[in-house]
Amino acid sequence: MSAAHLRGIKPKVSADQQPLIRAPKPPAYFSTYARDEWRRIMPTLISRRVICKADLAQVETYCEMTGLVRQIAHERQLAGGLIDVKLFGVQNRAAQTARQIAATLGLDPVSRARIGSAAPEDDDDNPLAVA
Repeated sequence: MSAAHLRGIKPKVSADQQPLIRAPKPPAYFSTYARDEWRRIMPTLISRRVICKADLAQVETYCEMTGLVRQIAHERQLAGGLIDVKLFGVQNRAAQTARQIAATLGLDPVSRARIGSAAPEDDDDNPLAVA
């Protein structure tokens, strides 16, 4: 198949050849929000065997951006819901970056389908989960 035929087609994600088998501790510099996200996603990423040591910088960035989105939302709540236009821009860019990285890590429905993960998701805290 020529390169022209591959445009726009994402390759199937498969298990890494040297996957992490245990989640490392979250980096010490993380905010509480970033640390919470690290602890939430790492068990899933480890069980899917799709990340290796070289991917940790990407996982760190994802957690930092997600943490930043949550921190700004919390600060907005403390300010009575007032929206700081500059902080909203930062929050928006952080959310966009987090979404892009989440897709590469298999943390959204479309990328999970690409991975072909048959592992059930933990829907205990999902109010929309079908029982």
